Amino acid sequence: MAKFGKRTRAAREAFAGKEDITVEEAVALIKANSKTKFDETVEIALNLGVDPRHADQMVRGVVSLPNGTGKTTRVAVFARGPKADEAKEAGADIVGAEDLMETIQGGTIDFDRCIATPDMMPIVGRLGKVLGPRNLMPNPKVGTVTMDVAEAVKAAKGGQVQFKAEKAGVVHAGVGKVSFDEAKLVENIRAFVAAVSGAKPTGAKGTYMKKIALSSSMGPGVSVDVANATGN
Repeated sequence: MAKFGKRTRAAREAFAGKEDITVEEAVALIKANSKTKFDETVEIALNLGVDPRHADQMVRGVVSLPNGTGKTTRVAVFARGPKADEAKEAGADIVGAEDLMETIQGGTIDFDRCIATPDMMPIVGRLGKVLGPRNLMPNPKVGTVTMDVAEAVKAAKGGQVQFKAEKAGVVHAGVGKVSFDEAKLVENIRAFVAAVSGAKPTGAKGTYMKKIALSSSMGPGVSVDVANATGN
């Protein structure tokens, strides 16, 4: 049987017997039991009644959290000429074209979000096998293939979060830091849940949002009442 440290045992005991609680209760519980030396991320996982292997059941989208993520997002932009200049002025960390493609092919991926102008997609397309599995491939559906690179960079830097259902139909993301005020975390969580709810695909049948769980990076998870989280 696995042996746990004192901090882990205390957290597990605090969470024991608590399930399907309100978002407010879950946030308070997570904050009270975060004892690490760093500012943990508050993470959300939603188990959806979809099979992403079918195109009409894929769930993906983007949401701007009202209070940001608390994380510094590094942004790479594929662009040339004036659009490259716009990206740099907007705060992009890396801007390039073929040179950026070669850097990524060489194994260096030093960014969290990738944006591209439409004319760059033939180049970016060659990186599908590298960027795709990391959920970094630019996509017009989430606003990362666009001519308005300045706005896209500002949104990425300002707390915008992309989400996509994994094979098992689970969507997960970071929705803030443990150091955030409880009210701000609750607001971020409800905004994220609303965005995923609004992205319900046409092929989804039966119960769409089956389970929601919250946790800190290093802490136990706790299930949240779905009706409470969705406001239904």
